[in-house]
This record gives sequence, C-alpha cells and structure tokens, in this order.
Amino acid sequence: MSTISQYFTPKGLVKDFLAGIIVFLVALPLCLGIALASNAPLFSGLVAGIVGGILVGLLSGSQTSVTGPAAGLTAIVAAQITSLGSFNTFLLAVFIAGIIQIGMGIAKAGILSSFFPSSVIKGLLAAIGVILILKQLPYLLGHDMKSTEVSAPNIIIEMKHIFIGEIHLGALVVGLLSMAFLIVWDKIKVLKKSLVPAPLLVVVFGVIVSQIFRTLGGDWVLSNPDRFMVQVPVAENPMQFLGFFTMPDFKQLSNEAVYITAITIAIVASLETLLNLEAVDRLDKKQRTSPASRELFAQGVGNMTCGLIGGLPVTSVIIRGSVNINAGSETKLSAVIHGVLLLGCVMLLPVYLNFIPLSCLAAILLMTGFKLVSINLMKQMWKDGFYQFFPFIITLLAIVISDLLIGIVIGLIVSVFFVLNSNMRRPIRRYVERHVGGDVLHIELANQVSFLNRAALENVLRSAKPGSHILLDGRNTDYIDPDVLSLIKDFKAETAPIYNIQVSLKGFRDKYQLQDEIQYVDYTTRELQEQLTPEKVLRYLIEGNKRFRLGRSLERDYNRQINSTAARQSPMAVILSCIDSRAPVELVFDLGIGDVFSARIAGNVTSTGLVGSIEYACAIAGAKLIMVMGHTRCGAVGAAVEYVCKERTIAEDTGCQLIDPLIQEISHSIDRHVCSTIHKKNPSQIQDYANEVATKNVRHSIQRILEMSIKLKELVNEGKIAIVGAVYDVASGEIHYLFDHSVGLNLDDVKALTETVS
Repeated sequence: MSTISQYFTPKGLVKDFLAGIIVFLVALPLCLGIALASNAPLFSGLVAGIVGGILVGLLSGSQTSVTGPAAGLTAIVAAQITSLGSFNTFLLAVFIAGIIQIGMGIAKAGILSSFFPSSVIKGLLAAIGVILILKQLPYLLGHDMKSTEVSAPNIIIEMKHIFIGEIHLGALVVGLLSMAFLIVWDKIKVLKKSLVPAPLLVVVFGVIVSQIFRTLGGDWVLSNPDRFMVQVPVAENPMQFLGFFTMPDFKQLSNEAVYITAITIAIVASLETLLNLEAVDRLDKKQRTSPASRELFAQGVGNMTCGLIGGLPVTSVIIRGSVNINAGSETKLSAVIHGVLLLGCVMLLPVYLNFIPLSCLAAILLMTGFKLVSINLMKQMWKDGFYQFFPFIITLLAIVISDLLIGIVIGLIVSVFFVLNSNMRRPIRRYVERHVGGDVLHIELANQVSFLNRAALENVLRSAKPGSHILLDGRNTDYIDPDVLSLIKDFKAETAPIYNIQVSLKGFRDKYQLQDEIQYVDYTTRELQEQLTPEKVLRYLIEGNKRFRLGRSLERDYNRQINSTAARQSPMAVILSCIDSRAPVELVFDLGIGDVFSARIAGNVTSTGLVGSIEYACAIAGAKLIMVMGHTRCGAVGAAVEYVCKERTIAEDTGCQLIDPLIQEISHSIDRHVCSTIHKKNPSQIQDYANEVATKNVRHSIQRILEMSIKLKELVNEGKIAIVGAVYDVASGEIHYLFDHSVGLNLDDVKALTETVS
C-alpha cells in the first residue's frame, strides 16, 4: 500500500494543494446539498466528505478519483431512512454495507468494471455534465434550489420560477462574470498553463464582488445567506462539534430490513464507484488505471467509518473527480487535502466559508458540465456508429430524466441488447468467393464462438442454396462452444448431403476433430475449361482485378494446386503482356497456378514464335480468351517514342542490337507528325503521349495476331475464342479494357458484364 510521503514531490505538491482547495470548495456545498436532498442531517454530508477525502483517499489506489456523498444515492438514502424509521438505524445499514464492500474488494469483484461498455461510461459522463448544467444554472441566476431533490425533472420544473421574476441581479452578475473569467482564462495559453487554477481565483473574485455589492445596497446585495451563500454549521465549542457526530443503533442488528438496506447500498454504491472510477480514469490526462478491487476495499472501510460516526454512504464521485482533474491534480494527495480542508474548515473556519457566493461555485461547476457534455463528444459518438451512439444517448437521457442508477441500468440493458443483436446478426464474417469452379460461400468464424452465435451460424448455413459450396474457416478460432461444434458436424454429415451442398473445412484445431477438406475446385480443370465461354473467362478476370484492387485476393492452397496440376494443365486464357516488373499478370488478376498461359515480352509486341505459342494455347490446350495487355509508363514504349522521334536506334547508343526489332514493332503506333513537336512538350506531356502509344500498340498487336495466324482467326469466327485488349495502370492497379477493339465478343454482353462486376 502506498504511503502519503511518496506524493510530497516538488513538482506535484503545489498542483495537488491547489487542486485540493478547488475540490474542497466544490465539495463543500455538494456535501450539504446531497444531505439535504437525502432528508439526512446536514452534518452527515460533511462527515461523508471528510471520511471520503482523508480515509478513502489514503487507502485508494486511484490518483484522480475523489470520494464523498453521491447525488446518485439520494433517492435510495431518503427512501431507506424513511423505511427504517430512524437515521441511527440507517447508519447501521451503512456500517454493514461497508463490511460487504470490503469482502467484495478482497474477492476481487472490481473486475466487473471491465464489462461496462464504453458507450455507457461516456453516456454517464455526458449525463453528469447535463445535470451539472441544469442544477447549477439556477444558482448562477440567484434562485434557491436547496429544497429541490437532485433530479433533472424536478430541476426543470423548479426553473420555471426563475423566469417569472426570481432572478437576483447581484447573484446573476457574480455568476456571469465568473463564467466569463473562466472562459477567457481557458482561451489564453499562458494563463491556462499557470500554477494558479482559475477556479480558485473565481472564488476569491466572487467573495470580493459580493462584498462590494454589500456596500452598494439594494438589489445588488446578496442579503439572504441561506439562498445565496455557502452555509456551514457553526459549533460554538469543541463539545458541540463532537455532538454533531451520530452513532449507529446496534440494537437493530436483528432487523432483517437493515440487511436488505445494507445489501442494496453495497451493490448500488459499488456499481456507482466502479462506473465513476472508470469514467474518471478516462478523463485522466496521464491515462492511469485505478485498481478497481482495491477501490472497493477502500470504499468499504470508508462506509464502515461513516456508519460508525454519522456519515452518509460514500462512493467515488465523478463530479469531484472531474473537477480534481481539471484543476490540475497530479496525485491522490489532492483528494486527501480536500478532506483535511473540509475537516479544518468545519472545525475552525465555518464562519468565513459562509462568505462564498453560491453563484461563483455554480460557474465553476457549469464549466465542468460543458466540458463533460461537449459538442465534440456528441460528434465523435455519432461518427462511431449507431451501435455506439444509441446506447450512449439512451444512457444520457435515462440518467437525466430519472436518476443515476436507473439510467445506468437502462444503458446497460440497451448495450446488452445491442451486443446480443450484433452476435445474432454478425457473429461471423461471410463473403462469396468467385472461383473458376463456381461461387463459394466463405464463412470465417470469430476468435470466440459462443452459444450466442449458434442461431446466426445456423441461419447462414441454412441460407445456402442447394448445390452450392460452403467453406468453413476456423483458422482464427481459439474456442468453439460444444453446441456450435455439434451444429457444424450435423450440418456437414446430415443436412448438407440432402441439399447437395458441398462443405469444405479449413484450419480447425485438432481437438475439434474437423480435418481440412477442400471440396470445391479453385483451379482450371479440363472439365471446367470445356464449360467456359470467352465471356465467362473475361468476367472472371475482371472480378479478379477488382479483388486485387480492393485487397481481397482469394486465399489459395498453392501446394494443393501444384499437386492437382502436375499431371496436366487446362488454362482458361492466354495473356500477352509486357515483361515490366510492375505488371505481374497472376497478381493483378488474382489468379492461381494453372489458370492462364502467360506470354511476356517487352512492349507486348508480336512475333512468329509468340503467336505460335498463342496458337498452341488456344488450338491445342483449349484456352478460351486471348488478352493483350499493355500498361502505363511502359519503358519499351517510352524508349520507342524517344528513339523514333530522334531517328536513332538503341544499338547506336547502347550496342544492344536485338532491341531494335521491338522498337520497330512499337513504332507502327507512333505518329511521326507528333515527333516534330515533341521537343516542345514537358516531361508530363511526353509521358501522356507515351501512354497513348501504349494503348495503340495493344490494338496493333491484336491486329497482328489475326494477320499472322489463320488458325486463331478461324477459332474467332467459330466463336470458340475471343481477343480483347487491356491497359494496366501501374499507379492505381486498375485494368482498362479496350472493348471497342475486341474481336469475337458481344459488346452488349460485355457492357452488362462490366456493370454487374463494378
């Protein structure tokens, strides 16, 4: 356990002391107000604040949380005091609740905080901000809210009186000037980073202004202390001060209602503490994590003490915690200091505290409220999506309309509903893979597949069409619920055969006894090749390039493809492309082993040997489509433009005599008239022209193939093959097809095809 001495550091001591003062000033009226709203003695609220600050502050492992009486418990406390018949009996329940909380801390029950959705936590923060604004606005305007229960509906109803003449001019000016001071201070970086916190200056400012108004007289004077000023009970002597403390009624130990109340307080206070602790940790600029179970233990000791000496039940309080952080707190020493100041002021200086106007404290809390419910938070939650925004806004509204506990419960219920709905609708990742052998429904199971996923998985499996293929992928799965495992095995063994559904398995752990089994064909076989048409092949290539661009390439078992294609090959197409390293055909079309013949030559030009290879691919090996694919920024085309326009040869410059025939073949696509003006073009314009030449060169190669091969022309006329041109963009990865210059394709079918794929 940490000792307080470790927090006495030169760097943090001043900040913690100043933050402690601010929290003390904020906590003081809250302690009194919560006690009043709870129908409890006012001094019980101060006792809770002192115990929460000093004792719980020392025992807690949180560096930012501040403990005290909580507004969220007011309704429960008031109801239980009435139910039990006396405040002393209620104190006994608080004492027992503390024992229960200590047991929860020892049992490490703080882990429950990990199961609260972030949307609920953020909704809690925003709701507290709204309540702060609603609650403090009347004080800012000089209206008495002390007799009003701390709940938004009551506050809103009470606020109607403000607008029918109950605005006090002096309180209003103090409040508005205090807010203006805080806003300006926060906008100036030098002031914002100074050691002196703005809220402390606001309090001093408020006291000075209120005293000035006293000299002015009239409507400026904050004449009614109970309405406009902080009110602390004043003890005339030490014995009277000790008399403010109250002992529990241990004679009620046999009263069953005491234990029911104790359990209720323990559960509600622990839940509120864990939620508020999580919320404060999120506000912490250093993003420190508080030990939740240790916090429950500390809260339990605090509530035992409060029960023994007459204090209200305590929890970690988000209002004071957020003020503590905004005031520049470094460690939990600020919480301890705030408790010491509460004790010292209640004992020694109660008269002087009563000079502080409530409207300047309201300004401090209003600014805190605006930070908690900022527009940026709303925008971020909306941006995060419906599944985050809806539980967030429901939690916010429920807390504001009802109270903290009911709102949290409603928020948790809504979040659980969304979680269950998400598991029902999207427990798995499913998508259709278009293999050359047909469509495969690929189902990727999640890391943890629980019984909640069973219905969703069953719906997906049942939705498969008769005669289709399903791939169940368990490579990322660590756990499968026995019910889900039974569903998979039963579907594969019994249901799927009835509907002629082929079920393939991949990646399941050995303990599940589901061996890898691939039943669909992911490479081109002779049977598939015979069923293909040029249009079907083209569609498969277009879809493959789309998968490549989107980063959704099919996962292939290359070892299986190697074994399957070792005996023979039956590619569906032959692709004539450039040797450029940036245009690998198999990758840009997302192809597997044995899917296409790949003929590569610089500039994708034709020659007798190359066209002979294409003849073999189509006439003998059965390929259905010839694609001539050029590409942008082609080195061979760029060289051809340069040397043709210079009327020189590469051999003259480099000595590479065998390259010149390639350049000459590409030169058929170069306009000699352009060469006369090319020296006037900039590099970008020259590159654009080279890309135009690359496109013309593709068309020229298609023409040359038909001129050089009688057999290929015959196959085109018979409708057995087709030829299409394409240009690959090395910058985007996209293929642009030259359908207007294709041969053997129905252009209407091609247009419909491309629209379907896109």
